[in-house]
Amino acid sequence: MISHSKKKHQHRQPLAHLTQQGKIQQFHALWISDVHLGSIDCKAEFLLYFLNHSQSNYLYLVGDIVDIWALKKRFYWPNSHNNVIKKILELASNGTQVIYIPGNHDEAFKAYANSHFRGITLAKQHIHESISGKRFLMLHGDQFDSQVCVSRAYAKLGDHLYDVLLWLNRQLHRVRSRLGYSYWSLASYIKLRVNKAQQAVNQYRDAVLRYCAKQQVDMVICGHIHQPELSQHTINDSIITYANDGDWVENCTLIAETEIGDVQLLKWDQQTLQATAVNTIDFCSSEAKSIITPQTQHVA
Repeated sequence: MISHSKKKHQHRQPLAHLTQQGKIQQFHALWISDVHLGSIDCKAEFLLYFLNHSQSNYLYLVGDIVDIWALKKRFYWPNSHNNVIKKILELASNGTQVIYIPGNHDEAFKAYANSHFRGITLAKQHIHESISGKRFLMLHGDQFDSQVCVSRAYAKLGDHLYDVLLWLNRQLHRVRSRLGYSYWSLASYIKLRVNKAQQAVNQYRDAVLRYCAKQQVDMVICGHIHQPELSQHTINDSIITYANDGDWVENCTLIAETEIGDVQLLKWDQQTLQATAVNTIDFCSSEAKSIITPQTQHVA
């Protein structure tokens, strides 16, 4: 069953507090996935700062927000992870409509689909009606694993190699922080240059787009593969927009709908303390167009 969000006037209360002074970024809707709270590689501090300095009518949590798999292996739950949960609950209580779509790392929550908890609605899939009247389907994307993995052995090998990349990523971040440099993802840099990894990304995107075409929607927003992207594709003579949130483990990215109806792929910038647009698609003009900033579309 797919739930729906319809446009309605939101009465948001002022933010209760800010952890630090800073400019508030205003959005109509935000899509965040693959935070992996409970994992040592989660960039909870960055996400918390962003949430404390942004405001939106809708907040969509597109899976793997809590990493139950990691918590079963090793309990890791610092204050920053707890504060992210508290912030999401605060936003829900202050008028932001929060929808949570569980993924594979938090699949235990799938049993509670179509239920509500402290202002948060859980759903397996959800359709958002945009300012421009477009229908955006959101899902985590783990249901397409069987169409992407070459074999079970290869999938296990990929998991182990990814763990090694994240460990290297963590060590590099510590060194860069001591030297005064901002966060940069070695893991993403390496993945973008491995042919097998890019092949899997392409297969995943194709599987998501085929499913989206059957649902007769204008855009699909997903996560799961930790590869942020915002692009347009022609499927059966129809233009469908593919949006992947990315993650808050490697890339610190999200998808946003602005207050004028544009859709953006945003990346957190530790130096400016702002989420900046990597790619923008204008849905409000007579013909949707993609405005790409001078950066690569896949964010490292």
